[in-house]
Amino acid sequence: MKEIARRCHTRPNTVIKWRQRFATDGLKGLEDAPRPGAKPIYDEGFRNRVLATLELPPPSGQAAWDGPAVAAAVGGSPHAVWRVLRKEGVCLQRQRSWCVSTDKQFAAKAADIIGLYLNPPEKALVISVDEKPSIQALERATGYVETDSGKIVRGFKSTYKRHGTLNLFAALQVATGEIKTSKTTLKRREEFLQFMDQIVADAPPDRELHVILDNYCTHKKCDAWLAKNPNVHFHFTPTSASWLNQVEIWFGIMSRKALRGASFKNVEELGQAIDAFIAAYNPTAKPFKWRKREVKGAQLRNTIVNLCN
Repeated sequence: MKEIARRCHTRPNTVIKWRQRFATDGLKGLEDAPRPGAKPIYDEGFRNRVLATLELPPPSGQAAWDGPAVAAAVGGSPHAVWRVLRKEGVCLQRQRSWCVSTDKQFAAKAADIIGLYLNPPEKALVISVDEKPSIQALERATGYVETDSGKIVRGFKSTYKRHGTLNLFAALQVATGEIKTSKTTLKRREEFLQFMDQIVADAPPDRELHVILDNYCTHKKCDAWLAKNPNVHFHFTPTSASWLNQVEIWFGIMSRKALRGASFKNVEELGQAIDAFIAAYNPTAKPFKWRKREVKGAQLRNTIVNLCN
């Protein structure tokens, strides 16, 4: 007994207790037994009251609930409320928006486009096309600054100068992720079709081109151009569903990496920055994987319960 206690770095009386519990309950008897303690102040009932409060209208004078308001409503500590919210994954300040398409042909149009992503026609190129209009050439001082807490963050001067805008047409080849672009000062149908002429000229003449577009007016009424290019087929996203167009993903990447926080003295510098980003992006470009999260109708209701289901 003493040898076992020595090896386990404990007392012989403890070994005797373990042996007795093992003889009575087996391995389960070696687990820690519940220990007595103070009764918790914030129990399951408190958690339920916090979540139920969030379903109620916020207090007068507030647009939404915050921690102190919930604590006052349930008669608890703000710290206890935040602990409940953190455990339940509820963020009172973070926001997300959604857009529900009212297109009566949403299912058919969406299935057509997603089918092009997942199972494109043989010997055909699938291209996502759109434009990013009125990109501003903003000039303002930037740098790193030290905050009161001692942290180093990126700083921007509050004032800036505008030096004009340019429009960017972009075509994403879905199979490879490669990008082709054209910068213009205008964004009329004429500029759009000139860009499409460039895309058609660069494509193999024996391949069909399936072009995914949103419902912007410059993309419509192009029947004469399509008649001259019978190997090109336009596929339009449903109304209010341009997120189905994968080139929008690339626009977001470009904006974060090349435009956000940058300073340009003129439109030419802005164009050069975009060209430099594309030159660095294309050699390592990869296709995007289509894995959009399904959004159920119940999740759009303004209740915590439905959002958690």
